[in-house]
Amino acid sequence: MELDLLFQLALLLLAGLLGARLIRLIRLPDVTGYLILGLLIGPSVLGLFTSEGIAALTAISDVALGFIAFTVGGEFKFEYFRRVGATPIVIAFFESIMAVVLVVLGLWITGNGLPFALVLGAIAAATAPAATVMVIKQYRAKGPVTETLLSVVALDDAVALIAFGLAVAVARTLESGGPVNLAEAILSPIWEVVLSVGVGLLLGMLFTFLLRFFKDAGSRLSLSIAFVLGAVALANEVLGVSSLLMCMALGAAFCNLSKNSADVYRQVDAFTPPLFMMFFVLSGADLQLSVLPTIGVVGVVYVVLRVVGKWLGAWTGARIMHASPAITKYLGPALLPQAGVAIGLSFLAQQVVPQYAATIRAVVLCATLIYELIGPAVSKKTLQAAGEIAKDA
Repeated sequence: MELDLLFQLALLLLAGLLGARLIRLIRLPDVTGYLILGLLIGPSVLGLFTSEGIAALTAISDVALGFIAFTVGGEFKFEYFRRVGATPIVIAFFESIMAVVLVVLGLWITGNGLPFALVLGAIAAATAPAATVMVIKQYRAKGPVTETLLSVVALDDAVALIAFGLAVAVARTLESGGPVNLAEAILSPIWEVVLSVGVGLLLGMLFTFLLRFFKDAGSRLSLSIAFVLGAVALANEVLGVSSLLMCMALGAAFCNLSKNSADVYRQVDAFTPPLFMMFFVLSGADLQLSVLPTIGVVGVVYVVLRVVGKWLGAWTGARIMHASPAITKYLGPALLPQAGVAIGLSFLAQQVVPQYAATIRAVVLCATLIYELIGPAVSKKTLQAAGEIAKDA
């Protein structure tokens, strides 16, 4: 049944409200309720939304992810990095690379070809910031683990893009038998990261400058929305780079250059809840139960070893940097969610190892279903155990 656009948007909001109300009865995060109700109204269960209808609403997802990235970028304050140094960078590197290494080894040992193992293993590096940010906002989490978590998930996508580019080059070489072009493999994703971040920083400077001419709250909110929308469109439609990294850089430049950034972020936080709600319900509707029986041993290896790699890598990076015991112990479990970037990389993988495309797509979609449903609850429990969620939240 095809629904009118406005009816679809109304249904997304009502489903989100109902999901949040019901999930609170068992003390789980709202975002889990959004995803479950979305799954129920999606093609896999009730079919109130078709796959085509979901695809037609991708603009909601793009905009929501842009605002989530803008929010994460607002945590990149100079004083924070002066205080903690390179700790988040080192942790992000180790948790990403450890996940890649363990998944690649696991797939190879279980009899899969090395090109396939490299490409699917590289996708394991990606972590989705959206669900994590929603849990932090809902429970007003605050403390060193929360600060480090936001920084690590922001840096994670850059590491994932570079790791994937390198893995793709090696896989292509192994498939064709030619020499490995390491320079191209490394420089291409690095260029994407540099371009995304560079343009985002310039947009943040321009945003800060123009904000001086607007004093009332409504105008400043409108300007914020215009810049986030513009950054998403510029990244996706013009430059073909990561909109997440660009919006993060936009937020990072703005929060460090503007004295009014705290006020603007409060206004944005008041505007975005319905948008985020629709995004997560839509994400739940896009989850496909039909992929669960298709993943086999490959899927189990990927899902389990990625979790082990994230956990072990975060612990290793924290120990190397002598981070606090709370960060060392609790950061890893909060890195489970995986969604947008991983799904995007799975599409790119079809061009590299097309003979494995169906398997890679099924595994990533299945992992997304599992990680997105359990990830928010794990993040909540982890932050509670770290003592960073207020008792009255």
